[in-house]
Amino acid sequence: MKIIKILPVAAILFIGLSSCEDDAVEKQEPVVASTVENLPADVGQGINPMTGRPQFSGKFTFYNLKDNKVVPSSDSTSTNWDIGLKGTTIITNGGASGLGQGGAYVANGIFSEMKNLDASASFTADSNESLAIPTGSGKGWYTYNPQNNEITPIAGKVIFIRTAEGKFAKMEILSYYKDKPMIVTPTSKSRYYTFRYVYQPDGSKTFE
Repeated sequence: MKIIKILPVAAILFIGLSSCEDDAVEKQEPVVASTVENLPADVGQGINPMTGRPQFSGKFTFYNLKDNKVVPSSDSTSTNWDIGLKGTTIITNGGASGLGQGGAYVANGIFSEMKNLDASASFTADSNESLAIPTGSGKGWYTYNPQNNEITPIAGKVIFIRTAEGKFAKMEILSYYKDKPMIVTPTSKSRYYTFRYVYQPDGSKTFE
């Protein structure tokens, strides 16, 4: 897996705080903007000799958006992770999936142009009946073509995430295959996510 660091979206801002004795300066954390490549999401444990099909562990890969890193499975019951990925399923750390404040919703728009979270946006948490990021062809972030067994991210789908800590991020999935091939072939390795995201550490709903 390769993580590509992109420039911080916002420069460090300084806010002058005055008092009767002196002035203090408070430093604001920059927005984190990153692209993650080839993040494995239960990529398989060989071939089932009975069916001839790939067999999988059924385990999620957990990711922390603030720290831009994979979180070990041993922390799956903590608030150290924000999203979990397994096949085409993406969970958030909240509700039925975790102990955090996590939630999400899927919006239509251009990733780079969606710089502010819609005030009317309604985040939902994962439940036992449904996930905040829906699964199924055409229901969330992807479509599935059964003729060639291909998963394709839907253009113009932006996933807004409320993290385990109650902060906000936006994410766009770019590929479901290793090394992001232009054309998916029978030899293309699936369950490897490439996605980009912007995380706002100050708790606001602005991604600049």
